[in-house]
This record gives sequence, structure tokens and C-alpha cells, in this order.
Amino acid sequence: MKTLLNRLYADYLMPSRLAEYEAMLVRAAQCGYRQLSVREFHGAILRQACTLDKVLVHRHDIDSDLRTARKMFALETRHGVHASYYFRLSTLDYGFMRAIEAAGSEASYHYEEVATFAKRHRLRRGDDVRARFPEIRELFVRNFMRIGERLGRPMTTVASHGDFANRRLQVINHELLSDPALRRRCGIECESYDADLLRHFDVYISDRPHPMYYAPVSPFDALGRHDRICLLTHPVQWETNWLESTRCNMVRLAEEVVWHT
Repeated sequence: MKTLLNRLYADYLMPSRLAEYEAMLVRAAQCGYRQLSVREFHGAILRQACTLDKVLVHRHDIDSDLRTARKMFALETRHGVHASYYFRLSTLDYGFMRAIEAAGSEASYHYEEVATFAKRHRLRRGDDVRARFPEIRELFVRNFMRIGERLGRPMTTVASHGDFANRRLQVINHELLSDPALRRRCGIECESYDADLLRHFDVYISDRPHPMYYAPVSPFDALGRHDRICLLTHPVQWETNWLESTRCNMVRLAEEVVWHT
């Protein structure tokens, strides 16, 4: 019951946390952190140019709620902050994505072809899904290329989406990009969960639903204690959006029913 009440509060009653987000951007600047996108940080790693700097890398996974994503982007633009925004097929907004790129930030793909394929074909065993990886990789390539063409610029980093189907199957979307040939074919230089990227961070923080909000620590506590911080955020954790939360909950319920029918 407590879990259900927390979920209802987070989805429908929680006051906006965007003032807290802006305060965090300001605090980071005051503490001397460069606030970068994943693409910028990865480029600095390749150039060996980030060894001495304090860096806060912003990664936004746009699972849902474009309205709040735009508000976060407006705050970042106001404070000269760059970030990476990763869009699912269901949240693609090319006008917004081009505005993100024009501001010096990054717009790219939050892919989930493994989970999508498994649900579409009612595959319930991880081995059965992996056996279909050649087909799933082709699906990924088609989606990735189409998005890049519409966006009008190459995408060099991507981020795997985590779906309930991935957790049930114990197969993550990121497994697709273990294929170097696929990366070369698409021009992908970095996946946001690559070990070669993550090892350069002193702490990796993700937002969480009410009442936890952050894991493993608050970014406010990390600032000044760690030099290289990655902060993963999801717009839905920062402001309630009744219509979007209801839509997502209904889609999740429908997918569960169809997958197990």
C-alpha cells in the first residue's frame, strides 16, 4: 500500500522540483564545474583534455513528458549549461531536438529495440531474444538512420532504455551495441553505459521517484566532493504531468497484458 501511495503521489500530487534543478545548476557553476553533454565529455576524453577539470555531465533520458523536458532545457539555456537529451521513438520531437543542437547541447536516440521486438513477437526467454539479434540489429539500424536523416546531423552517442521486458528477460538493450561492426556502420562512438566512459566518472547519480529522489547520493552532496560527476535525469521525476503519467501507465498495462496473452 505504501508503494502504491508513493507512486500516486509521484505521478499526480508532487509539487514541481524544477526550482531545485535550477538551484543545482547554479551551485555546480559556483563550485567551478564545467557542465557538459555526454558527447562533449567523450570528446574531451579522446583528446585527453578533461583530466584536471571539475565536470558535471548531464544526461536526460526522455522516456516521457516532453513538456517538462522543454522546461529543463530552458533552465539550462538560461545558465549556459550543455546536456544530452536521448529520445525514444515515442518521444521524438525534431523541432525540439534541433533547438537542443542549436544551443550547443546534444539530441540523440534512446533505443529499446530489444524490448520492443520481444514484446511484439511475444518472446519470453532471454535465449530466444538473443537468437533474433541479427533481426533486431537491422531494426535498430533502420530507426537510427531515419532519425539521423530527419535530425539533419550525425548522432555519435546513444543511450539504452530500460524497459520492464528487459528486466523480465534479463537482456538489456545495450547488448545490441556489443557488436563493433554495428557501431562502425552507424558511426556511433559511445554508448552512455560503456565501461570506457563510466570509468572516467567519480560518481554516477540517477534521479529516483519520490521519496528517494536520488541514488546513490544527492548531486548537492556530490558537488565539491567529487570532480567528475554524471547526473542522469528523467523529466517525469521533476514535475507531475497528469495526462502523460496516465498515458504511460495505461500503455505499460496494455503491453503487459498483450505480451502474456
